[in-house]
Amino acid sequence: MSQIKPIKTQADHNRVVKRLYELMDMDEATMPEHLSDELSVLATLLDAYEAVHYPIEKADPISIIEFHMDQRNVTRSDLASCIGSAKKVSQILSGKRPLTLKMIRALSEQLKIPAEMLFDQSKFGLPKNDLSIDWDKFPISALAKNKFLKDRRDPKDYSEEIIRELFLDAGGEDNIPALLFRTGTTVRQTSKTDRYALQAWCLYVLAEARSLNIEGRYKLNPVDTDFLRTIAQLSSLSDGPIKAKESLLEAGIALIYAPHLPKTFLDGVALVTKEGVPVVGMTIRHDRLDSFWFCLLHELAHIGWHLKDSREYFIDDLSGNETEFCENGEKEREADSLAQNALIPEEIWTKFKNQKSITSDEVYAIAHEAAVHPSLVANRVRRETGNYRILNQFIKSGEVRKHFDRGPHLKQ
Repeated sequence: MSQIKPIKTQADHNRVVKRLYELMDMDEATMPEHLSDELSVLATLLDAYEAVHYPIEKADPISIIEFHMDQRNVTRSDLASCIGSAKKVSQILSGKRPLTLKMIRALSEQLKIPAEMLFDQSKFGLPKNDLSIDWDKFPISALAKNKFLKDRRDPKDYSEEIIRELFLDAGGEDNIPALLFRTGTTVRQTSKTDRYALQAWCLYVLAEARSLNIEGRYKLNPVDTDFLRTIAQLSSLSDGPIKAKESLLEAGIALIYAPHLPKTFLDGVALVTKEGVPVVGMTIRHDRLDSFWFCLLHELAHIGWHLKDSREYFIDDLSGNETEFCENGEKEREADSLAQNALIPEEIWTKFKNQKSITSDEVYAIAHEAAVHPSLVANRVRRETGNYRILNQFIKSGEVRKHFDRGPHLKQ
């Protein structure tokens, strides 16, 4: 083999090309082994040099689409029926409108183009997992209205991209509760629940929790009855909800408020991020202190007693009594009991529970002894007696959401 040197200049390139032609003109069947090796090495060197100095530009998706339209006699009108409208076709072919994942799939099927060739204009590469999801069923408009989305593109056209990004922010498809993919009543919710809306809400809560970057703070089983009592007693403070959020954050637990979405019938959730951060998500759809504190303690009970990893979850509609009809009924009843006793310990409650009626003064007395807000006592009286017409003076609206001033993707 003649001495082989790296290709550094155009002169070197010309020399190698000339030598390659000489070798390629030889009969391969009779070519000596050392010359065959020289041919292979020179070809490798040439490819490496030309890849840097003479790169072959990849055809852009528009050119590929137009080429295949010409080859198959497909008109713009034909494409309009495939991807939406004549206006969209015009915008796409003029480069004014990027392709969406939905369009790429449709064009790939109609024009027989490998989908990978059309992804230059898409933010996403070809998705690894086919989740068999109808992306248009996610309540994109409601998500945008409630400032759940960072993506500012037209949500109607980019529903799949937007939700896939939400999946990614929440920890990825393999690290979140598979709410869409299970059947049966396994959570405390109504059968009328829109599971796509519920999934989107949970994804947002997980994404917001992960953005706090508090992994590693939560120690094994810090949530016990004493912890619940400490949180419950914050209800006696005028800024109790914020104090609770701060205390939970210090303990490594994320408390995330996200507005209620239509057809989710949701009060709270208990989840765990893939990094192991416990999360309480709350809608505060009933903007009252009694509802807020009971729901918060209920979800914390799930975290302390029931949650193990990021594939488990508890979804709660606390406005009714669905525990008899869900897979986790026993755990739900336990969380109810733990929350109730954390708010008003049984040794305090037994002093009054056998009375036929409880006066306003006694509500204040119980609240003082339990060190909680009076509305929590009134709520328990109303719940246990089933009489929701009494002690109305303690049950007021508009007392919680004001503490959670919420902007688009601002740290809560």
